[in-house]
Amino acid sequence: MTKQILSVLCLSVVTTVGTAKEAKVTVNVDQGKYSIHKEIYGQFAEHLGSCIYGGLWVGENSPIPNINGYRKDVFEALKALQIPVLRWPGGCFADEYHWMDGIGPKASRPKMQNNNWGGTIEDNSFGTHEFLNLCEMLGCEPYISGNVGSGSVEEMAKWVEYMTSDGDTPMAKLRRKNGRDKAWKVKFFGVGNESWGCGGNMRPEYYADLYRRYSTYCRNYDGNHLYKIASGASDYDYNWTSVLMNNVGHRMNGVSLHYYTVTGWTGSKGSATKFTDDDFLWTMGKCLGIEDVIKRHAAIMDKKDPKKEIGLMVDEWGTWWDEEPGTVRGHLYQQNSMRDAFVAALSLNVFHRHTDRVRMANIAQVVNVLQSMILTDQVGTGHMVLTPTYHVFEMYKPFQGATYLPMEISQDSITVRGDNHAKEGRRIPVVNTSAAKAKDGSIVMSLANISLDQEQEMTISLNGFNAKTVSGRILTCKSVADYNDFQNPNRVSPIEFKGTKVKKGVVSVKIPAKSIVVINIR
Repeated sequence: MTKQILSVLCLSVVTTVGTAKEAKVTVNVDQGKYSIHKEIYGQFAEHLGSCIYGGLWVGENSPIPNINGYRKDVFEALKALQIPVLRWPGGCFADEYHWMDGIGPKASRPKMQNNNWGGTIEDNSFGTHEFLNLCEMLGCEPYISGNVGSGSVEEMAKWVEYMTSDGDTPMAKLRRKNGRDKAWKVKFFGVGNESWGCGGNMRPEYYADLYRRYSTYCRNYDGNHLYKIASGASDYDYNWTSVLMNNVGHRMNGVSLHYYTVTGWTGSKGSATKFTDDDFLWTMGKCLGIEDVIKRHAAIMDKKDPKKEIGLMVDEWGTWWDEEPGTVRGHLYQQNSMRDAFVAALSLNVFHRHTDRVRMANIAQVVNVLQSMILTDQVGTGHMVLTPTYHVFEMYKPFQGATYLPMEISQDSITVRGDNHAKEGRRIPVVNTSAAKAKDGSIVMSLANISLDQEQEMTISLNGFNAKTVSGRILTCKSVADYNDFQNPNRVSPIEFKGTKVKKGVVSVKIPAKSIVVINIR
């Protein structure tokens, strides 16, 4: 684990360092043990607002350039991101979704009202075939969320058969009738979503029994093996995890965890682009709070699963701000600033540190909703922009499948104001880091300097590795409130980083204020 030496006396609610001190890092290249699961870089697409319609899907007859109905610019951007897994159809929507409404000729598919998200009428033109074909085209694993809240065991069982059976079975025949001869490969399957809330307002004991029942009939067909994921806790509900571990145990392959960086669930959550320096620092502390949450859930899991066979799946995470003025209420369309990029970087670094238990994470959501990778226009004129969060995920691609490397760090810290779960505030490092040995043998490091006004100098020693050359890229801006829009799509975008030196195998780095740097050491 990373050791922080706290060298600043914290005298107020928010204390920043006055004069930057040189941080010292020792990366233990010879102690790498765990691989960083590529699924930690997973995405989430719910039938919510314009995530699906106008985001991923515009239809074959749209004037917006498309590939078989998939929006071309969005598809190409996601392809370049090398997303490993995509979760669908929800979210809260999943437990009101009846999959048979989304198959067959589009003209005959029934409509429904999306009761969770703005009362929008859902025409079901994007269904099972459209989603699974998209995953094939992107080269990513599909993650299906099944309907436990309002669905039946039979409905779920038939869906699994429809997607994955290659035999002479009723649902396989129906799939072939609808134009798909060969079964898809579906690895990840969620048995319900947020069953403690929008998925049924259940008690954990009741859900545990339902999970045992529903999952029994989610069969493995023709060489397809389901990785079954139970609907897990919301952030601090440790009792939920305890009950599932006691009452479900190894009948599940994974259990989910949801954690949002949000100021509160009632009233204003604050603007995505208008915030104070204090708000920014509080956000950094709040997002890093997920580390303690993961540790506590993992400790509960360890009691029943000391070999860590059950994965902790953080399948919803990210920032949640107020909807942008002038957008549809309930569609959760928000802008995405450099502050959000920091939340992405710091959260991914946390997941790296706990890759022994965290097997997947799915940021919410992929297009046009909450902390998205991509924003498209809301009037159908064909504009698209990549967000600062997209650029973090793109810069972090070398971490997928790399070997996590432990390190020791001595550096300054910042104390940020508390909340209901950290009343005395949190101490957080000025530079948040992660290191890994990439598949090509090089060392990749992320260095996120959250100081708003101080450059940070860092000396990096690598045990078991002789550094010779360093290259890298940097994501920074004039203000952490800066964001990309259709008029200025490249206001926040990565450029080459030149702030490194190598001498006798030791790497020296100067990290500008409010910047995220990823370096590659060879």
